[in-house]
Amino acid sequence: MRRFHLANKKKKSNLLSRVLPDQKRFGKTPDYFLAGLFFVIILFGLLMLSSASSVSSFREYNDVYFFLKRQIIRGFLPGLALFVFFTVVNYRTWEKFTVPIFGLALLLLVMVLIPGIGATYNQSQSWISIGGLSFQPSEVVKLLLILSLAGWFSYRGEAMTGDFWNGFLPFLVILGLVGGLVALSDLGTAIVIVAIAVVIYFVAGARIRHVISLVVLGFGAAAVLIAKAPYRAERLMTFLNPELDPLGFGYHINQAFLAIGSGGLFGLGFGQSRQKFAYLPEVMGDSIFAIIAEELGFIFAASLIVLFLLLAWRGLKLAKKVEDDYARYIVVGIIGWFTWQAFFNIAAMIGLMPLTGIPLPFISYGGTALASAMAAAGILINISRQS
Repeated sequence: MRRFHLANKKKKSNLLSRVLPDQKRFGKTPDYFLAGLFFVIILFGLLMLSSASSVSSFREYNDVYFFLKRQIIRGFLPGLALFVFFTVVNYRTWEKFTVPIFGLALLLLVMVLIPGIGATYNQSQSWISIGGLSFQPSEVVKLLLILSLAGWFSYRGEAMTGDFWNGFLPFLVILGLVGGLVALSDLGTAIVIVAIAVVIYFVAGARIRHVISLVVLGFGAAAVLIAKAPYRAERLMTFLNPELDPLGFGYHINQAFLAIGSGGLFGLGFGQSRQKFAYLPEVMGDSIFAIIAEELGFIFAASLIVLFLLLAWRGLKLAKKVEDDYARYIVVGIIGWFTWQAFFNIAAMIGLMPLTGIPLPFISYGGTALASAMAAAGILINISRQS
């Protein structure tokens, strides 16, 4: 009996050693500054969501905090659990499942296209709805793709990655497959995913001419998709001339300009937004930055941008510090995700690029998006703990 007990204990120890870091590394201090940045942005996002969503919450559910409560229940709490889980579990565990993780990403994207499973929201069939449970798989796919690409590139090495036949073409096929499936329903998210993948590819040892070729091909593919969808073409024309159709396709961006401009330096005051009273579309989603600028002014809006820049700086510092390629590619991919997405969102709100419907990370309403981002943040903290 004692021999069985010792053998069983040894098996458990072996299992734990595969999942958790060794005791020496587990005891290292995580990057508290990086973790603090994440939670400052998250809590600020919940605070601003409580204001931005209040009118819609009361109008639709007679409860000014309805959407805030839903964001906490469906996004923050699951995200907090995922953050803790991924902070504790050794990030190297996921390297062993590179192929299944990529397969899961493709499966989720295909399920969106299946009638009865794929659900439509705002003219975009980009949701999965099963048994009353709905989520946006493209947000999960961002993290799955980062993990799978990191595993693939670290396995192949820099020499093969820089080769045309062994690196560029296989990556182009992967990128075309994933990006194409996402673009069928959501071009904005596809742009973010492609940007994330190209950043990882570049850091993994891609040649400059291959990266430039990908950028040219990406612009070509985007042009075709824009030409096939009239509303995308209208968005592009509105970007070039916001006054072209101020009560039609130009309405959204003009109301965003009005919100940002009326905020001035110090804002109208928290909760005092006028545009959230059904004037500005998507105040909880991709337009929430305009509400931040309107209520809290230029100073707080600029401070939020600084927080994202600090996040990028701290992440790149971690990427430079880590010793193994797999961890480095994960860090660069996740930081690229948050940075690109924040840039695309804010740039669209201030008129530097067309509206794409891309949400602001950690801030915009969306349970799947927040939970996925917090899971990714947990992986970064785990990597920092072992570096």
